[in-house]
Amino acid sequence: MHKLSDQYFDVSSLSDGTLRFICLATLLLQPTQKRPSPIILDEPELGLHPYAIAMWASMVKAAATETQIIISTQSPLLLDHFEPEDILVTELEDGATTLTRLQSSELEAWLEDYSLG
Repeated sequence: MHKLSDQYFDVSSLSDGTLRFICLATLLLQPTQKRPSPIILDEPELGLHPYAIAMWASMVKAAATETQIIISTQSPLLLDHFEPEDILVTELEDGATTLTRLQSSELEAWLEDYSLG
């Protein structure tokens, strides 16, 4: 309850982005032995504030040292928190899906003027 009020502040009072961040953070901050493996997430950044995306990306990096994490995203903002070697680009070529790992050495000139995202 709010101080000096009978009104409850419950989960329905939170924004969708706040709820999403709480769920995503809970997933990654569990003890390793209780964390699912692998973790596969589709566009987890949707609805998150840019600062929350930055915080969550650091949680992903920490959790990924002990758990395989696969994320699909179209967010330049989320990509900017990772290194090229962390990213696999998926393309459809001749009816087949190909995965290509980015290489810092090949992107060196590009990254002087642009961000990864």
